[in-house]
Amino acid sequence: MSRTFIAMRAFLILAVGLMLALVATPAAAQTRAWLDRDRIGADETVTLNIRTDGMARPDYDPLLRDFGISGRSSRTQMDSTGVHTLYAVALQPRRTGQLIIPSLQVGNARTQPVTLLVDAARAPAPSHAGDDVFVESEPDDSSPYVQQTVGWVVRLYSAAPLVSGQLDQAAPDGASLQQVGEDVRYSREVAGRRYEVIERRYQLVPERSGALTIPGAVFEGRGTGGFFDELFGDRGGVLKARAPARVLQVQPAPVDAPQPWLPLRGLQLRYASVPRELRAGSAGNVVIEAIADGATASQMPELQLPPIDGVQVFADPVQADETFRDGRPRVKLTRRFALVPSRAGPVTLAGPRIDWWDVLADAKRTAALPPMSWNVAAGGAPAAAAAPAANAGATSATGVAAGAHRGWVLAAMLFAALWLATLVWGFHQRAHHAAVATPVGTPRSATAPSHGLAALRRALDTGDLGEVADTLRGMAMPPARDIDELAACLDDPAQRAALDALQRARWGNGDGTQARQLLRSAFAAGPRWRQAAEPAPPLLPPLYPEGREGSFRPK
Repeated sequence: MSRTFIAMRAFLILAVGLMLALVATPAAAQTRAWLDRDRIGADETVTLNIRTDGMARPDYDPLLRDFGISGRSSRTQMDSTGVHTLYAVALQPRRTGQLIIPSLQVGNARTQPVTLLVDAARAPAPSHAGDDVFVESEPDDSSPYVQQTVGWVVRLYSAAPLVSGQLDQAAPDGASLQQVGEDVRYSREVAGRRYEVIERRYQLVPERSGALTIPGAVFEGRGTGGFFDELFGDRGGVLKARAPARVLQVQPAPVDAPQPWLPLRGLQLRYASVPRELRAGSAGNVVIEAIADGATASQMPELQLPPIDGVQVFADPVQADETFRDGRPRVKLTRRFALVPSRAGPVTLAGPRIDWWDVLADAKRTAALPPMSWNVAAGGAPAAAAAPAANAGATSATGVAAGAHRGWVLAAMLFAALWLATLVWGFHQRAHHAAVATPVGTPRSATAPSHGLAALRRALDTGDLGEVADTLRGMAMPPARDIDELAACLDDPAQRAALDALQRARWGNGDGTQARQLLRSAFAAGPRWRQAAEPAPPLLPPLYPEGREGSFRPK
């Protein structure tokens, strides 16, 4: 089968599949809107982001009543799923209080309303207000507990456009400091001057009690010069700024604090869904959701269900959704548990609970869920589907309409499966040829990996365990097919042990938090690959030595 024929077949399958998918789901474009911050001051701007599938432009006119609009921009990208466009616009509020970003029309779709809180009180002017450029930094808690996650924010103010620059925040002794999220850019009026602000967030975790000195952030860069500067060859003056150092008073963990030690600002537990009934031999799903204010996913204990007499429990990997609010982390953990009763009769699930320490009230707290009871029916018919804990019994108004397009959907899925099979075959052939071309014993580090330490740290802090595994596999070159292949290429026993802990945690038999800690420690300096063995010298001279005239070389 020629490559041209394979390419033509893949193209035709892809084109037909995309056409059928578009016919089957004419209104399936994904359009959403979000703000870079949900709370600002009256003298600041906020960026509204809108992402849509396609290239339709948003209608910003409904915003003009409450906001001034500036700094419009857009970015379009294309991938295997289609064309996606990200729009961004800076909004200056015209009034204070709680404002609603209304639903906006984007082509045939509409965004959801978004809430913004605008504080009436203006923030006090920084000490260096009036300078062309200055830096300030602040924590969200000046007297935290040991191992409490502190939101550390660094802001660079610039009254003149910057050509280039570097903003650095050194880590303090006695605490870990790690940048989180992307830089936030907005404008703010300070002391009568309009400044462009770059806000960078960090996660600061004190490791011991006592005074903790945090060095001031440092900026060095160049700004655009005036007419005479350019006339004499100066393309912009050098700009430097340093924030003052800050001292935090770190408190030790209280003697009566619950263990494991978990300092937070808030913790909520809820049942996201529960089964209406259970049947012996059939699975019913319970979904638990935890929302923590002041912690990342790696700091939270594993969501677990207590043992249930007569019921086997199978846990899916934890899904983590991390955000940042007011400069500190917030995480929503979701985990699904499959309950499979072994016999008929009554069963009771004792409500899960998590003990934690309230850093605002300096008190011990417990987040707990009520127990759940079922009368397990005898095996036979399948168990009823799980129902959401809230609004149980609600039906979808689009269910009947979706059924009318089932044939088109199945056809689109069939063509997509054929295209995917062709694509997988092509990748397999390419990988096979690459494997043949690569000498046996080539070290894994011979070529730059597709993932680095920075990507691994981000995955350990914000990703689920599957993303961590994918990032680790990508650190090998060529990427490892699975974790077992990656472990076979590592020379460090601690790194192989950390991978074993990761695998146990992924399949529900280990501690995810402990696995993340082991991976951080073992891979802090990067993977240690096994050295390729030198090929043994041949016992006999080659039959056709290379370089000899007339020698035969098979192709």
